[in-house]
Amino acid sequence: MIPFTDEELIQPVSRVIDKIRPSLALDGGDIAFLTVKNGTIYVQLQGACVGCASSGNTLKYGVERQLRMDIHPELVVINVPHGMENQIDAL
Repeated sequence: MIPFTDEELIQPVSRVIDKIRPSLALDGGDIAFLTVKNGTIYVQLQGACVGCASSGNTLKYGVERQLRMDIHPELVVINVPHGMENQIDAL
């Protein structure tokens, strides 16, 4: 169980996302932090990351791994496809 509220996670998650962003930019990608709901972090891969065959690995072994190391080992990250931003509850 994650010992933080969604509101308490927003700032730390934002800092970690900002730390990851330069690595993605090296390959023409980017990431947007959308929200936290029930301890799940919703992001949107952008730029060259959209449709990239390695984007799943980037999300799991880059973004999620860093968030788990820096904040809490049970965090889960979900990529929200473009156009689905208003349907996060359905994911």
